[in-house]
Amino acid sequence: MRHGRRLFAFTFLLPPLALYAVFVISPYLQAFQISLTDWRGLSPEYEYVGPENFRLLLHDQYVWNALKNNAIILVALPVVTILLALFFASMLSVGGRAGKAGVTGVRGAALYRIVYFFPQVLSVAIIGVLWKQVYAPNSGILNGFLRAVGLDALAKPWLGDPALAFWCVLAVMVWSNVGFYVVLFNAAMQSIPREIYEAALLDGAGRAATLARITVPLVWDTIQVAWVYLAILAIDGFALVQIITEGGPGNSSDVIGLRLYTNAMGDFKFGYASAIGVAMFFLTLSVAVVALRATRRERIELS
Repeated sequence: MRHGRRLFAFTFLLPPLALYAVFVISPYLQAFQISLTDWRGLSPEYEYVGPENFRLLLHDQYVWNALKNNAIILVALPVVTILLALFFASMLSVGGRAGKAGVTGVRGAALYRIVYFFPQVLSVAIIGVLWKQVYAPNSGILNGFLRAVGLDALAKPWLGDPALAFWCVLAVMVWSNVGFYVVLFNAAMQSIPREIYEAALLDGAGRAATLARITVPLVWDTIQVAWVYLAILAIDGFALVQIITEGGPGNSSDVIGLRLYTNAMGDFKFGYASAIGVAMFFLTLSVAVVALRATRRERIELS
């Protein structure tokens, strides 16, 4: 009977596992193979060059510049996004004044959730094009607003300045992600008993102390997941950079994902681009492991 049950389960699991192997695992394995060749992607002819692509990778200044930008994103994106999301989610969940109904969220919290979540219904392409127009020097909303309020001196060619372009893209990354984590953290906060917040309020705890000593420890598992996802996103960051700045000006906003794309589709160095992809695979895996270990702490159980 047990053998028949296992055969039945295996029969249903085999097709999806086969599809996963063909369409997910197989491309990964092919990327490892191609990274050891000089394939240019335009013909079936290629030669094995061994680790030569990886040796070139170590001495590629464009790659190191892109990795530097990714490292900045890796630090800034999770920290800023999570801090903003925690603040907004806390206000929506317990930011209202205590009344007869106990601790509540701010008035209109449901509307705020929709507003915060709105960027999630837009594709990355739409977000990139939208913000590229916002940053436009002459017709952009940002410079238009600054001129309208008399701050003409602050109007700048945001995406044309090497000192500003990268930070402009980083700001868009935060804007496009913070709403999702506001909703995620808010959902996690709903499971915290309101009696805990009311007791803290009676003890004279302010909102900052309540957030730091009650909310954060009780939703830490959710924060840990958010940190890992944002860290993985920071390693890539290709789509927004490619649409908004194309890595410029002067490679000031370049990222490693764009390096891969440029080498493959621009220079037709598919072997070298695959080597970058393999390096990204191990880098992303390492970052995920480090993020999980760095954010690991004893879980708090509510009784």
